[in-house]
Amino acid sequence: MGLFVNKPLPSDNKYFYTLGQTKTVLVIGLGNVGKEFIHTRHNIGFDCLDFFHEKNSQMSKWIEKKDLRCHISSGQFGDTRAIAIKPTTYMNLSGESVELVSNFYKIRPEDILVIHDELDIDFGHIRTRSSGSSAGNNGVKSIINKIGGNFNRIRIGIRSKDSTKIPADKFVTTKFNKDENLNINELKNEIQSIIIEFIYSGKINQETRSFLS
Repeated sequence: MGLFVNKPLPSDNKYFYTLGQTKTVLVIGLGNVGKEFIHTRHNIGFDCLDFFHEKNSQMSKWIEKKDLRCHISSGQFGDTRAIAIKPTTYMNLSGESVELVSNFYKIRPEDILVIHDELDIDFGHIRTRSSGSSAGNNGVKSIINKIGGNFNRIRIGIRSKDSTKIPADKFVTTKFNKDENLNINELKNEIQSIIIEFIYSGKINQETRSFLS
């Protein structure tokens, strides 16, 4: 058998190449597609994954895979191959893409990391968990319905003093305020560190972090 293994993606003539014994992890950023959702609170998963992608040159260019219902990229980190996806299903159907990708690449739930917003956590805090409930996030709920709850999560707090003034479904589609935007890069750097830790260690610590000085 050759050292390299190639896996054709559905309905495409391009290939991702992997080492035969390489471990594969899947990193998912949740959000909604469409200009009206760019840089909103609900899309912080997309934004943090884009930041990770930009800062790690080994990641391939984003490719839209309609059969897998996502934008996808991959890169090699030591002995681990990381596949990153942004579902194009809209938030509430994120599980459809996650199921397609995890089945195609035969990735176990415990090797999956999902990055998403969390309205029950204040902005400035990040909670990491190896399993659990959806905590009211419809994207996470969709994933649980498709692959079960035994996957890792990075829960990014988006709650602010304004979150009680408008309905939750409206608040999550607002953009971060001026003060919050001053700390967005710190947030993205912290998330990138957690992603890298997960890729190399294969696990996530259950903890709460603050990135505000």
